[in-house]
Amino acid sequence: MSNAPTLDDATPLLSGAEALVDRALDRAREITDAGKRIDDHQVLVERVTYAATQMRAGRETLEAARAAKGEGRLPEILETTCAAAIALLTRDLRARLEPALEDLGLDDTALEDAFPRSLCAVERRVGHESVLRAIGRHTAETRGRSPWPLDDISEQVRDAVREFAEQEVAPEAERIHRNDDLVPEKFITSMAELGYFGLAVPEEYGGSEMGNLAMILTTEELSRASLAAAGSLITRPEILTKALLQGGTDAQKSEWLPKIAAGELMVGISVTEPDIGSDVASVKCRAERRGDDWVIDGPKSWCTFAGRADVLAVLARTDPDPAKGAKGLSLFIVPKDSFDGHEFEMEQAGGGRVVGKADATPGYRGMHSFTLNFESYVVPGANLVGEDAGMGRGFYLQMAGFAAGRLQTGGRACGLAQAALEKTAEYVVDRIQFGQPLARYQLTEYTLGRMAAMLASSRAITYAAALAMDEDERKAAPLAAQAKLLSCDMAVELTQQGQLMHGGWGYAEEYPISRYVVDAQVLPIFEGVKPVLELKVVGRSLLA
Repeated sequence: MSNAPTLDDATPLLSGAEALVDRALDRAREITDAGKRIDDHQVLVERVTYAATQMRAGRETLEAARAAKGEGRLPEILETTCAAAIALLTRDLRARLEPALEDLGLDDTALEDAFPRSLCAVERRVGHESVLRAIGRHTAETRGRSPWPLDDISEQVRDAVREFAEQEVAPEAERIHRNDDLVPEKFITSMAELGYFGLAVPEEYGGSEMGNLAMILTTEELSRASLAAAGSLITRPEILTKALLQGGTDAQKSEWLPKIAAGELMVGISVTEPDIGSDVASVKCRAERRGDDWVIDGPKSWCTFAGRADVLAVLARTDPDPAKGAKGLSLFIVPKDSFDGHEFEMEQAGGGRVVGKADATPGYRGMHSFTLNFESYVVPGANLVGEDAGMGRGFYLQMAGFAAGRLQTGGRACGLAQAALEKTAEYVVDRIQFGQPLARYQLTEYTLGRMAAMLASSRAITYAAALAMDEDERKAAPLAAQAKLLSCDMAVELTQQGQLMHGGWGYAEEYPISRYVVDAQVLPIFEGVKPVLELKVVGRSLLA
């Protein structure tokens, strides 16, 4: 492509975006008293939070592309894609903040100072529809397969998981979705043999501890084949792994981590309750001491894979005083038998029991999400994570695990979006309408190009969050939340755009795009529903 925009062209766009977002954040901090009054200004905070997330995604896109270019691993078309992605992000964040200028105590000069007329002209050129059409033509020619540049080890990880996912998972994905079947045991066995469940487990406990980027690449490729049948399988074990590593006793780590790494134990995470969603600190399910044991009573909901799981990580209230809030919660490892199907009931010898029923969902069907009820269910005292030192720390241990879960959800979103992009590119190349392939029409080219650019920036922020988590998980948790926020919205939009480009066949179950659409709907909901993530996680971290 002649006169293709470069990273140097896109760089000043980010400077303008950062200037505008920084002013908006400063004003939002003053208005919300450093985040203490977010709920009094929710709409305003949402706009500023999302704009800041888009700006960060643009910065990570630029830095990742620059690094790859410096190593000779950035094709020209990918440089163009990254530059266009930055233009799309800056254009959208300006449009997002403009209606809030007055509420922020700013005026049009704030926009004009950050984006003078000359810079707006650069933005129009870098993100011009002709640029996106060129990206779209390349996307069609490659059938959507333009891999993100990685180092040699990461490429080996990606390629190995992709081979497994294409050969083993993809052929079963549609059957599992349509029949609402359980994830096949052969998937679990094979993934255990390949070491996928031990990616976050230290070597001393039988894992490989390859780092969060390897984890994300694995999750992404599994999700590309099937979000519900494979993409989430390693997330729940990882959440419990993180909690044990942060707050478990040495004996607990030695007991549980080797079994998790080996795939001997499938894990379910049980936090949410029927009347308690994102307000985790208000959990009511209680655990009371009975001798050396604990007895759990109460309902739980949206416990994914609870039927098949061998253990559940259950957040329960150990201090009956509701005023204690989060400080009254503790985390338990609750053993149970493994069950197939959509319902189960387990009764203990002493009369305690837990019953579960899977909730019917339009997508994300292979793992099944259960509503549970514990009735005097006995758990050994040694299964309180951290034992006595873990009393009242369950909320914080769970949140540490959720940060990892959010990061993985960003990876799952990228994998699902990649699948949608590939299937859409294939379809528009093969589909003839009005005498020529759909791929030759300008609007098709533009849409494909925009999809590819959006996916590139989502990958950039997700991979950056993974690397940051390797450095310091606590400090990187807000970035992981931003990666989830942006990537999940991207996956919803890309799958729906892909469906539209399939025309009527996009609504037929015969084509996988219809599955991608319903699967994507869950992404902005689990591991932190979008509005709460924006306000209570990302917003608080940016405004504090």
